[in-house]
Amino acid sequence: MSEITLSGRTLELVARRFRYFGEPFRLRILQSLSKSEKTVTELVEDLEANQPNVSKHLNRLLQGGLVARRKQGTSSIYSIADPLIFTLCDLVCKSATAKTKEELAILERE
Repeated sequence: MSEITLSGRTLELVARRFRYFGEPFRLRILQSLSKSEKTVTELVEDLEANQPNVSKHLNRLLQGGLVARRKQGTSSIYSIADPLIFTLCDLVCKSATAKTKEELAILERE
């Protein structure tokens, strides 16, 4: 972590934000929305999922401030609210990839 000292309340808020990333399906939604904004129907088709599941996870991401919603006629259009989440995801993915390569190298030596 950085040298910034965070209060207990701030740490709780940070931990709560990270929880929104703890569900793989939510990451799939974010990945789909990274390409363009979409309706629930478009997400259902893109993710080959059912509407109640997509809506449930979209509501959680909306609560967490990770996605935004706007009305267009009778449809709700979802988009990424905080593009910095992709910086975080890139860092985590690079770290996970490096760790996997290390583990693979160890297995190949055995």
